[in-house]
Amino acid sequence: MFAEMVRPRRSRLLYYGLKESLSKLIKLDLFANSFILRFEKVSSVAAPSIFVLGSGMNLNNCLVSCLGWGIAFLFLGLVCSPAVASDPAERNIVFFITDDEGPTLGCYGDSLAATPCIDRLAKDGVVFNRAFATTASCSASRSVVMSGLHNHKNGQYGHQHHFHKFDSYHNVVSLALPRVLAKAGYRTGHIGKYHVGPEAVYRFETYLRGNARSAVEMAEKCRDFISDRSDDRPFFLYFGTSDPHRGGGIDKTSKLKLKPDLFGNKPERGSYPGVEEVFYDPAKVTVPPFLSDTAETRSEIAQYYQSCARIDQGLGRLVEILKEAGVYDKTLIVFTADHGMAFAGAKTTVYQPGLRVPFVVRNPYEKQRGFVSEAMVSHIDIAPSLLDFAGGLDPDLNGPKDWVDPDKYWKEKDLFAKDNRSGGNKFRSYQGKSWLNCLSGPEVDHWDSIFASHTFHEIQMYYPMRVIQDDRYKLIWNIAYKLDFPFASDLWAASSWQAQFLKGEDAPYGLKTVGQYIHRPEFELFDMKNDPDEAYNLAGKPEFAELLKTYQGKLKAKQRQLEDPWILKWKYE
Repeated sequence: MFAEMVRPRRSRLLYYGLKESLSKLIKLDLFANSFILRFEKVSSVAAPSIFVLGSGMNLNNCLVSCLGWGIAFLFLGLVCSPAVASDPAERNIVFFITDDEGPTLGCYGDSLAATPCIDRLAKDGVVFNRAFATTASCSASRSVVMSGLHNHKNGQYGHQHHFHKFDSYHNVVSLALPRVLAKAGYRTGHIGKYHVGPEAVYRFETYLRGNARSAVEMAEKCRDFISDRSDDRPFFLYFGTSDPHRGGGIDKTSKLKLKPDLFGNKPERGSYPGVEEVFYDPAKVTVPPFLSDTAETRSEIAQYYQSCARIDQGLGRLVEILKEAGVYDKTLIVFTADHGMAFAGAKTTVYQPGLRVPFVVRNPYEKQRGFVSEAMVSHIDIAPSLLDFAGGLDPDLNGPKDWVDPDKYWKEKDLFAKDNRSGGNKFRSYQGKSWLNCLSGPEVDHWDSIFASHTFHEIQMYYPMRVIQDDRYKLIWNIAYKLDFPFASDLWAASSWQAQFLKGEDAPYGLKTVGQYIHRPEFELFDMKNDPDEAYNLAGKPEFAELLKTYQGKLKAKQRQLEDPWILKWKYE
């Protein structure tokens, strides 16, 4: 019987390789009485010492009878040398996700953005020009990121916190990103915004604390985790900012009657420690087409861009720390946002400003870098892509190689026996697919169409929508179109919205009127090539009746493929 080896947080690969080698080098009679080999830690290096514990066998006789003993010492000395212990792990992962940020970055052509750090990363990586969230709602989107499943599949339709209390199914544990990466040999760490549940499903080994409104502080709090050499597994770091989400009160210094939200910025032009705040003149900002060009809108956009600039400095500090730790060129970095800007017309909608997100990836193991990809990618692809990078994705099953049966998992733990753990789903495969091959060159395609949805945000906001979009057209099905469109509490209070709402339903709001924004038609069909701002709804026009029917068929087919329960609404609503 081979002895048990007790190791001080060393690589599992080293452990099993050493165990196998020793079983061949040392005669089995040495371990006949269940001897135990132990590595003792000397400073930060595992010393090549062996302590043999047991009874019924004289150690000298054991050494004489075992011809391979000296070889074992030599082998241990080689594998436990200081040179090996000091080498940083390969194929680390940093996943950097912001809160309510559109592609308002320099690398996306936004000249207003103060984002030099992300722009430098983009020049040495890949900018995905057509990257989409599956839903423009915070918790719902993050559950997709962490599960590789659409919300109707993972069960989390809206906010996790407070009385909203949406959670994923417990059996999603078999696909949950931090869980599968840990099974693939990674140490997992989380800092900042979490906002999914249950924690037993999306559990990280290490939870770090830092002010989520200061990405610079957050980066510093990650320094020890990144540079840890006592555990030679590669690391997965989930880095979630709260910027540029609305919050922190209003700017009381504003001369406007309806004062702008601070978007997490310090009042009275204050600054966070270690941050050089970038202040914007509202008169000089650019107003996107989906918003009205008013003083109220401009003042809020100025606050938004300031918050985004703070994120960029945090990313810059994180890159510095990775370089100092000697792992920058051993680390995949993914930068994205949960969904678009926190303005009415973007967040909680399925229009482009809500779904289109920044998506920048730097893979140091790819020779060809520094290009823009037109491949259509989705947040549904993140979990399988990162697991693919880690070497843990089964390409045939599109799921984890080292898959854990979730029913067996919870039964062994004697937990959730009476709960609805699965909604009838097996959770063996991801609904997304790996975009890792897209990092090899700009000519690589991914999806030919994307599916998006919205069901809830806050618990009071039931308004199911389903979307199919390809290279040319986009169809939105407003399933509950007879209801007025519901507002997230922060978007309803926004000065940029209230300034127009108070003028009445005929007042303009972006390229629509206030009334058109609140009262939606059942179907919205847009020509994304000729009308990228979604200003002209083709549904209902006789000349596009056949096109509408075609895309309704495509949407139904996608819902059927993805097992969306809302497909029933085609029959009776």
